[in-house]
Amino acid sequence: QVRLVESGGGPVQPGGSLSLSCVVSGLSLDYYAIYWFRQVSGKEREAVSCMSGSEIVTYYADSVKGRFTISRDNAKNTVYLQMNSLKPEDTAVYYCSARTTSNTYWGQGTQVTVSA
Repeated sequence: QVRLVESGGGPVQPGGSLSLSCVVSGLSLDYYAIYWFRQVSGKEREAVSCMSGSEIVTYYADSVKGRFTISRDNAKNTVYLQMNSLKPEDTAVYYCSARTTSNTYWGQGTQVTVSA
């Protein structure tokens, strides 16, 4: 059974940092691209970052470039999203997703709230 479990969200002040984790079980990260999405209530889910299974390709949305960093620890089957210089507009529920051309799996999400 495939499971993705996010953690690390919470309240933070503008300019602060958070590190999100996504623990993956039931599949090998070598064969799946891992995405971080975020969603604000009433809006479409937005892709924030992703890393290919080979770790060769990474992607960042323009809105987070230079502030967010995706990484992974293969030994722990965990993917991270380091978020620095957070802004109020980064407030959202953050989801990780494991994808191939034929399968997509989602975690349950973790809330990030950036507010003074």
